[in-house]
Amino acid sequence: MEKIKIITDSTSDLPVNIIKKYDIEVLPLIVNVEGKSYRDELDINLIGLFKKMDNSSEFPTTSQVNPQRFMDCYKKYLDEGFKIISIHISSKFSGTYQSACIAKDTLQSQDITIIDSLNVTSGLGILVIKAAKLKEKGYEVKKIEESILETIPHVKSALVFDTLEYLVKGGRLSKTAGIIGSILDIKLILEIKDGELVVIDKVRGSRKAVRIILKYLSKKNMKKDDSAVLVHAKNKDVLEILRRELQLKVDGLIECTVGCVVGIHAGPRACAIFFVEDY
Repeated sequence: MEKIKIITDSTSDLPVNIIKKYDIEVLPLIVNVEGKSYRDELDINLIGLFKKMDNSSEFPTTSQVNPQRFMDCYKKYLDEGFKIISIHISSKFSGTYQSACIAKDTLQSQDITIIDSLNVTSGLGILVIKAAKLKEKGYEVKKIEESILETIPHVKSALVFDTLEYLVKGGRLSKTAGIIGSILDIKLILEIKDGELVVIDKVRGSRKAVRIILKYLSKKNMKKDDSAVLVHAKNKDVLEILRRELQLKVDGLIECTVGCVVGIHAGPRACAIFFVEDY
């Protein structure tokens, strides 16, 4: 049986117990705030980041995993006789995937398989977990790659941002739109489609946002043998409602907290669901 190592990056927002269970290597992206750089989830967590943001006039920036860090990681496992499956944040969100490709080309190894997840946070996490489970079942690299590529178009999501403040600060939404949105208590509901964030709806108030997401879920059939993930930034009200609904639809629900890189733009009290539709 092939020795396979599954590698991903910190935007997968995988819970620690999952990382340990499947022995997944997670390479952290970098968060830059107040002139200092921190490794996502290793040197700083979301609560600590929000505290720094509240006391800073500068909005944090993030840096991709660079090619050298990939090369060092890949070489370590290649030298130990592993074949590598490296699955990463959408190339439309970050240059991390391109860094991985550069590292592979530099090492000139055919034992490295790199996959653009066309997703982020738990959408990426679901694919990494699937690859890890297939590895445990004894699948070879080629079969795992084929299965992940087949699954990617069927990873579905619904994300709700409780505040537009962080989208404005990050330059992803105009100040005017942010002010109007705050006054009217506008909640953005989004999905990740073809590797990019797309607005599904804009509603006033959290209750309407939850109703839209529940309506979205009612139209979807979830694959029960794949993971479904509820990822959040401490939004207890929305969390409880979505948890109850998802537990009726899937056998094993995973819950996790969003990491710093994604949380910078999502803001506090953001919440999202990710799952694989039946196909």
